[in-house]
This record gives sequence, C-alpha cells and structure tokens, in this order.
Amino acid sequence: MYSQSTRRSLICLISITLLTILPLNAQEVTTGYVPKSRILFIFDASNSMAGAWDGARKIDVARQVLVDMVDSLEGMPNVEMGLRVYGHQSPVPPQDCSDTKLEVPFSPNNASRIRQKLRFINPKGTTPIAHSLELAPDDFPPCKNCRNIILLITDGVEACDGDPCEVSIRLQKKGIILRPFVIGIGNDPGFRETFNCIGEYYDAPTEEQFREVLKVVITHALNATSAQVNLLDSDQRPTETDVNVIFYDELSGRIRYNMIHTLNNRGNPDTLSLDHMSSYRGVAQTIPPVQTDNVSLVTGKHNVIGLDAPQGYMQVKTGRGKAYDNEKILVKRANDPGTINVQVMGTIGKYLVGKYDLVIPVYPLMLLEDVEIQQSYTTTVEIPEPGLAVFSSPYSGPWALYQLTNDGDQIWVVNLRENVKSQQLYLQPGSYRVVLRRSDLKSTAYSFVRDFDIDSGKTQNIEFK
Repeated sequence: MYSQSTRRSLICLISITLLTILPLNAQEVTTGYVPKSRILFIFDASNSMAGAWDGARKIDVARQVLVDMVDSLEGMPNVEMGLRVYGHQSPVPPQDCSDTKLEVPFSPNNASRIRQKLRFINPKGTTPIAHSLELAPDDFPPCKNCRNIILLITDGVEACDGDPCEVSIRLQKKGIILRPFVIGIGNDPGFRETFNCIGEYYDAPTEEQFREVLKVVITHALNATSAQVNLLDSDQRPTETDVNVIFYDELSGRIRYNMIHTLNNRGNPDTLSLDHMSSYRGVAQTIPPVQTDNVSLVTGKHNVIGLDAPQGYMQVKTGRGKAYDNEKILVKRANDPGTINVQVMGTIGKYLVGKYDLVIPVYPLMLLEDVEIQQSYTTTVEIPEPGLAVFSSPYSGPWALYQLTNDGDQIWVVNLRENVKSQQLYLQPGSYRVVLRRSDLKSTAYSFVRDFDIDSGKTQNIEFK
C-alpha cells in the first residue's frame, strides 16, 4: 500500500501497462498460422484525470491518443479490441474500490463502440488498478490460439488496498499474464522504482513522446520476432538437428513452444516466429537434455539461441545370433547412478558427446564403464554370443547358479526357478556352478553341485540323476 504523499507526488503520471494473457495450457507451434491478437484497453477515469497536462486535461489527451490508436488498429487483420474503464461510476468521496467495469466486450468491428464510449466518460472516482487487473483475464472469451493483450492507461498509482505489482507477479507466475510495459509521463525519479516491479518502464514527458512511445509499445506487442536455435556440435557449428526443442515460460514454467528442430534446404537452422513478450527456458531433448535459461528476445532483430549439443551414436550388439534381441540396456552418465535412457539391444541410440556406463541385463549381469561417445561417430559395443544352459533333474527344489572365477571363488548369478524340473538359460561364455537341493528331503545332505562350462553358440546340458 502506497502512502498518501507518494500518491500525490505521482499525480501527474500517465502509465500504460501492457500485459499478455495466455490460456493456462497454451502450447504453440511455429506454423504459418497467424494467431488473433485481442487488445483490452483498461482506461483510467479517476478524478485525478481531470488535472491539466500539456495544455489540456489529462483525460482529454489520453482519450484522443487512445481514439487515434483504435482508429489505426481498426483495419488490421486478426486484431480485436475491448474496453474496461475504472473510476468513472462513483465520485469521491467516498472511495469505491470496486469501481471498474467492462464497457465494451470483445467482438469483431466494435471500434466505433469503443470510440463512442470514450467520448462520454468523465473522471470521477478512485484508482483500483490491482482490482481491474485481477478481473481482466475474465474479459477475454475462451480461445486456444489467441494473443490476449492488456493496455492499461492511468495517471497514477494504486489508490485502494490492492498491490498491482503483487497481482502482476502472481499472475505471471500462474501463466495468466506476461511481462508488462509501463510508460510514465513525468521525470520523477520515483516513477521507475514504483513501476519497475510491474514491468519495463519508459519515460514520456510530453504528449508527442507519449504518442511515439505508445506506437512503439503497440508495435512491440503485435509484431512477431524471428529467431533460430543453433544446436552446436563439438566444433561450435550449428549442425545438430532432429531434436525436440521446448520453450518454457521462465516465470510460470508452462510450455509455450514445442517443436522438432529442423535444418532448412540450405543446411541452416529453420527460422522460428516467437513471442518476444516472454523470457524463456529452452530445453533441447537430447540424451541427456541440455538447456539454456533466461532467453530474452530483442524485438525487430533476428535472434540466435545457441545450445551446446554435440552428439554421437552408440550400438550394443552380440557377435551373432538373436538370443539377446529385445533386451533392454540401462544407460547412465559415467559415475552417475541415475538412468538416462533404456536402449534396446541391437538398436542405435544418439547421445551427447561424453562417457557413459552401461548396465546390460544378461547373465551374468554386465556393467561396462566409461563407454565414450564421440562427435558424429558410432561407438559399437559388442558382447559375446551366449551359450544355452539346459538344466534338468528328476527332483524339484531350490537352485542357485554361480560364475566361477580364476582364483576358484564363486560369484552369484541368479536363483533358478524352484519346483521346476527342467529349465534353460542363456549365459555368457565362462565357467559356472549350480547347486540344487531336493525339496522332498529336508536335509542339507541332499544338496548337489555341478560345475560346467559355456561356449558361445553352443548348448550345454546339466543333468542331475
């Protein structure tokens, strides 16, 4: 809540706040489709707007500038307008902080209604900026692909209990509005401090500068900005492509754009049309993903967004045979326990350049460490073809299978299925030991041990009689 002295010091301010409201689940794609832009004017008709500015009443100057802007927007394709007014219904005193109303709803060809309404508005009441902003999102009819813009014209700061800065930040974090712009008429150094919390601040000390800045703001709001995403290889060249690229709104965290990166016919990254009203967090869905934060676009310029995404390939396969077809390999970054991908045996996966650890679910379980991926190169990991072990016994019971080491030790591999008299298992070449106890005899004396060897591509029968 601002003090009374601060309000008086800002009485000669006319600010224009530009906010863009988006559907909560908006996900835009870069196609040739031009979305409709809907501009809601929120006009201050509080009693202070009757004061003098630049040789006339402030409301008359602001009214004429706004009428001229409505005239210029009237013939533009894919643009609709609406008008909300506050401070025009209840004179002060007393203070009516609910004095705000949608006077002209959105509809095609309603410019004449807006002009007519503006002509007969006279300043009377207070300045409920925060309350007007809170109501504004409901002024826009539902539309999935519309750019909904609010343009607030006021000559002062909040006069009620609301906090427009808090409202603006809260709605931005919810993804309802985007970064505002504020144009202040006057050179009070407190203006910037007061309005920077809402958005970008611009000075306009005269009517002429006010008109020019308003044109800049409208152009900024309606014009798209071009950009390209450079996915850089190890030599910092933009040669990487065919990756899902997502842009999230930096404040709300909601997805704004979702696309597959493309190189055009000349081998250059495709040109995108992005909304410069947001700052973004860009994510390239490589394996593992890479991201860049605080991406801000410069209006009127072609923006280049770079992400380091050098990639190579990896294939894991057996020497021959199809025993391991469809086995799923766990891929982890070297020295990191988290799994970043599950790759099917025999397929080729694409990864960022670097070192990886592989967990290969064969028997015995294989852990391959520091497998290196190089730029545009396919690293092939070949594991030996397994052999087939066939276990049979006239008795059912618990089985335990071990791999034998060169020093005579045994390492557990797997417990075979109990109560099954015959079963088979693919094993890597090597020496093994299996231990079985008859389930019908409750004595460790009826434990049987067999050692055997497995060769690639061969079948080994292990029988208990």
